[in-house]
Amino acid sequence: MSKKTPLHDIHMELGASFTDFAGWSMPLRYTSELVEHHAVRTTAGIFDLTHMGEIELSGPEAGRALDHALVGRPSKIAVGRARYSMLVHETGGVLDDLVVYRLAEERYLVVANAGNTLVVLSQLRDRIDGYVTTIRDTSGEWALIAVQGPTSPAIVSELVDVEVPLLKYYAIDRARLADREVLLARTGYTGEDGFEIYCRPEDATAVWRSVSAVGARHGLVPCGLACRDTLRLEAGMPLYGQELTVGTTPFDAGLGRVVVFGKPGGFVGEAALAARRDEGPTRVLVGLASTGRRAPRTGYAVLDPDTGERIGEVTSGALSPTLGHPVAMAYLPTDRSEPGTKVLVDIRGSQEYAEVVPLPFYRRRA
Repeated sequence: MSKKTPLHDIHMELGASFTDFAGWSMPLRYTSELVEHHAVRTTAGIFDLTHMGEIELSGPEAGRALDHALVGRPSKIAVGRARYSMLVHETGGVLDDLVVYRLAEERYLVVANAGNTLVVLSQLRDRIDGYVTTIRDTSGEWALIAVQGPTSPAIVSELVDVEVPLLKYYAIDRARLADREVLLARTGYTGEDGFEIYCRPEDATAVWRSVSAVGARHGLVPCGLACRDTLRLEAGMPLYGQELTVGTTPFDAGLGRVVVFGKPGGFVGEAALAARRDEGPTRVLVGLASTGRRAPRTGYAVLDPDTGERIGEVTSGALSPTLGHPVAMAYLPTDRSEPGTKVLVDIRGSQEYAEVVPLPFYRRRA
């Protein structure tokens, strides 16, 4: 049986179509993914992300413990701020990508992808052994609602008791919303400005209805996972299980900047990642764009246009609602990764040209 979020009845009320995602019954769409996608790009959308996992570490050595466990340096995160990081295998392969919030001097919140929460929890428990810190899976203590899009600051400003313009990107603060205590973060996975609202599960319905009521004046619509995928693809953001796997390293994915070498005590996977850094990756993640109407999909082969040889594989692809043409991400050999390089993509037996382009495909206006 799929788990249901505290907002399941609201999704039913709104006529959502559901899908099983990482063991959760999640709304795939309410009306159409195109309508929902365009709403996030032009006004705002509201998402239920309660399926994400939350793991809390606290204690005097929590920061040092996370420094050892992850590729980044959480001990240097300022209180009230966040950083994107990764948990890697000893081989350097990615086990999950994460957001780490520092809630207090000795308290951190690690947000994991839904399907990887148990893996992250188990790995963190092993890796913090010997440090003066405690770890708890607090996933059941949080519901998570995201508000994304150009009008999201106006919506949230009407609802909370904090100065929203002062809340920086990748920051988090305590707030009251619908007379409930929440954590308000300014991050996102859509390429737009946006906010995540962490609240108690029993408060989720009140928070969702309050945001929806205010948001109605600002073009807010409920959004499902289908448009979330096309939004993050346009923004060039990787998805675990597609762009990121235990068979890829942060350097393969063009995310070597999140790896911090030379930390006191080192970190799990450091030797393997140092070797990959020094050798240089043999393949890299690139963007592909084409002018046809058929979109490359996950697993489709990328071919050399001269020889027909398979040189890579599409990790994610779709017809871009914003740009009006197909886009995809794929891993290609480094010597075929320069923008402007022409390739072929095998789309169900039909070979169509595509061109390597810089990521992201879409960048919002400042």
